Amino acid sequence: MGIKAIVINPKDNVATAISDIKPNEEILVRIGNEVKQFKVKQEIPFGHKFALTKICKGEKIIKYGETIGIATLDIDIGEHVHIHNVESTRGKAR
Repeated sequence: MGIKAIVINPKDNVATAISDIKPNEEILVRIGNEVKQFKVKQEIPFGHKFALTKICKGEKIIKYGETIGIATLDIDIGEHVHIHNVESTRGKAR
């Protein structure tokens, strides 16, 4: 089992896949100097995100330590975080 996702900032509530991840796959995630194990629930394509914590509808999606969107649905740990459950805040006043 190799590292298949990274987290850039400890504030992040999502990880970014650095390779394709299969549904129900247990993977290692690099978070700073630590490596933690997670089980993803859905297919996560390379470059896509998945939740590291439960994210409730209306909560911020944090990547690189910055808000990149708002959850439009409840998102469980290991679920794909993408346009089907996030409204982007890019280019919008915060």
